[in-house]
Amino acid sequence: MDPTGLDLPPLAAAFIFGLLGGAHCIGMCGGIMSALTFAVPPSMRSTARLSGLLLGYNLGRIVSYMVAGALVASLGTLLGSASNSLRLMLQVLAAVMMILMALYLANWWRGLTRIEALGRHLWRHLEPVGRRLMPVVKVPQAVALGAVWGWLPCGLVYSMLTWSLAGGDPGHGAALMGAFGLGTLPALLVTGVAARQMTHLIRHPATRTVAALVIIAFALWQLWGLFMPMESMSHSVNH
Repeated sequence: MDPTGLDLPPLAAAFIFGLLGGAHCIGMCGGIMSALTFAVPPSMRSTARLSGLLLGYNLGRIVSYMVAGALVASLGTLLGSASNSLRLMLQVLAAVMMILMALYLANWWRGLTRIEALGRHLWRHLEPVGRRLMPVVKVPQAVALGAVWGWLPCGLVYSMLTWSLAGGDPGHGAALMGAFGLGTLPALLVTGVAARQMTHLIRHPATRTVAALVIIAFALWQLWGLFMPMESMSHSVNH
């Protein structure tokens, strides 16, 4: 089986990373969600309207993730078609990135957040576009603003995009980013006591360690799948 093929383990790993990265999402985007909610005129803050707006923001955000995943995977496909060696390098990079993401989840290494500076130049151009959409009072506005918000510099998103680079094709890259985006939804949609309970759960060392070990095991399985055929070929040549 092609380790970078689109099957349940990669999508599950992407979902888990999004879910357990929720603590980072709450810290980085929770304030944005609150600001957008309070920007709605008080007379329009019905539960149904606010729920629709929140879903709209997140729908637009996840669609942006999927578009970015498709674009990055297209680049990976183009590069991989140039040579088998480059394709192998991209696949190894994807597995290594999974290990780094697992280290982040377990709080063993926090280097992923340092790469957020890469997108700040693009965000300077997009932020004014988002501001022109406020205050948001209709779902289409919320979807549009969420689509802009999806390009906010984020180390977790950039890490997933690096993984998408070796996704095989645009559809795989989009699905991988979609699974990651769905994983981030619970942390950004729940509020109050439920939000505190979820934050406590996803920050619990045991939860994060188990998830990290599962993802590391899957990454090592990927690497084994990449290099074992080479070893088999080497033995065949020698014999």
